[in-house]
Amino acid sequence: MTAPLSTQPAPAQKPSGFLSNLIFNIVVPAVILSKFSGEEQLGPVWGIVLALAFPIGFGLWDLRRLGKVNFFSVLGIISVFLTGGIALLELDPAYIAIKEAAIPGAIGIAVLVSQRLGFGLVKKFLLNGQILDSDKLYQALALRQTVAQFEQRLAKASYLVASSFFLSSALNYILAKVVLQSPPGTTAFNEELGRMTWLSYPVIVLPSMLVLMLAIWFIFSSIGKLTGRELDEFLVQQG
Repeated sequence: MTAPLSTQPAPAQKPSGFLSNLIFNIVVPAVILSKFSGEEQLGPVWGIVLALAFPIGFGLWDLRRLGKVNFFSVLGIISVFLTGGIALLELDPAYIAIKEAAIPGAIGIAVLVSQRLGFGLVKKFLLNGQILDSDKLYQALALRQTVAQFEQRLAKASYLVASSFFLSSALNYILAKVVLQSPPGTTAFNEELGRMTWLSYPVIVLPSMLVLMLAIWFIFSSIGKLTGRELDEFLVQQG
């Protein structure tokens, strides 16, 4: 007898966790560039190739696993390809500094433009039905006639988020200019690239994340003040 087919939809795959992202995008590439790019090991060229294969492979695997295109994952893969191309073509390291600054800068501009055009990316991120129940939230805001105030605070949060990307852009550029001093195609350049990768988290990611978390806290605290209710009432239950 044939077993009945299940009508339950397949559970949605969760995005990769912080630890796996840290290992494949930061730790492994940095170790390879710093410790295994000497002439007696992989050499400068194969050191670059192998180090960049990990974040590229992890990004492609994650895209396939999730079954949908994630803008930030695609941007990360493109960024790694550009770094590899600049290094393997032995172009001026200044191009890496420009590239490191250009990507977060472009995201910051996109956040500002989306806000000006009326479809703010921050609003779409928070009110996409996966974090907050937007219908329930706006009903509560309408009852207290605070919808306009909430929209104003969303706009302020968008400017905070944009500022976090502009901060990342500036720090990226400064870090690359300070650390990358040797010509590409050399062991010294690979070691410097590995050092820059290590330093990117404490120097760039942490300050930018603090600004981003400040923006999210600002919106979440505003919800309680403008609705007169607890934030938990509007959070979407996971699982």
